[in-house]
Amino acid sequence: MGSGTTLPQWTSEPCIMGIGEAGRGPVLGPLVYGCLYCARSYETTLSSLNFADSKTLKEEKREELFENLKTDESIGWAVDIIDPRELSAKMLKKNKINLNEISHDSAIGLVTKVLNMGVLLTEVYVDTVGDTEKYRSELSERSPGINFVVAKKADSLYPVVSGASIAAKVTRDRPLRECIFDETAGDLHKNFGSGYPGYPLTTAWLQNHKHSVFGFPSLVRFSWGTCTPYFKDIAEVLWESMDDDGSSNSNGKRQLKLSNFGVTTSKKKIEEIESSGKGRCKFFLAHKLEQVTHF
Repeated sequence: MGSGTTLPQWTSEPCIMGIGEAGRGPVLGPLVYGCLYCARSYETTLSSLNFADSKTLKEEKREELFENLKTDESIGWAVDIIDPRELSAKMLKKNKINLNEISHDSAIGLVTKVLNMGVLLTEVYVDTVGDTEKYRSELSERSPGINFVVAKKADSLYPVVSGASIAAKVTRDRPLRECIFDETAGDLHKNFGSGYPGYPLTTAWLQNHKHSVFGFPSLVRFSWGTCTPYFKDIAEVLWESMDDDGSSNSNGKRQLKLSNFGVTTSKKKIEEIESSGKGRCKFFLAHKLEQVTHF
């Protein structure tokens, strides 16, 4: 039972949920969180469906189990797909959101989604991300009527989490296998291996698909530290210098690298430029327009 369907009768009984993920470590592709839920009375049957940690299963077996859970009327499931560009934007914005926070938000979002559907969730099992007790407290605070079980290797311990991890893994892997790049320029290919930073095919793909001005294709999480060494020789960008009074100084040119605006951790330099107003478009300066975050 996927989203958008009429709720079956069993959803009004006390239900359990498992939350699993796929893609926290790779430098390529989305991060996917998945959930699986069922009536507590179905838990024994669920244990007989051969769900296991998705990382321990071969691709063919994962696909088979995913198709089985999709057609099982006693099971519900949902996924949250977090695009590489969204991950990087959140991790590099001025008020940074780290990967653990993104993961927590995704898990909480899945719980909220299923509750809003009208499912009577009473217990949720989830793999730990960061400090176990802090994570459990955060989840409990957001949904006080639910008992949260946060445990290491939950996808190996609880079949309901194993099923969720299978849904997440298959959802992530299918589009990567059939990847159609947003970018059309250049000789892009899909021979990028596992997508993990230490995998030779992945590192070779990154080396061959970097651009001195535009960086990497949108498949890449450019906020990952893995990407930083590839930008040692990126293009220089000339920014028109501004005097202290905001007027243009045509004789002076200030040179900054693109790496100061996203692909390194030069936070101090970015904040200095933003606070001084230097490097901003003359239109905004002339019309005394300022960026605002609160209205």
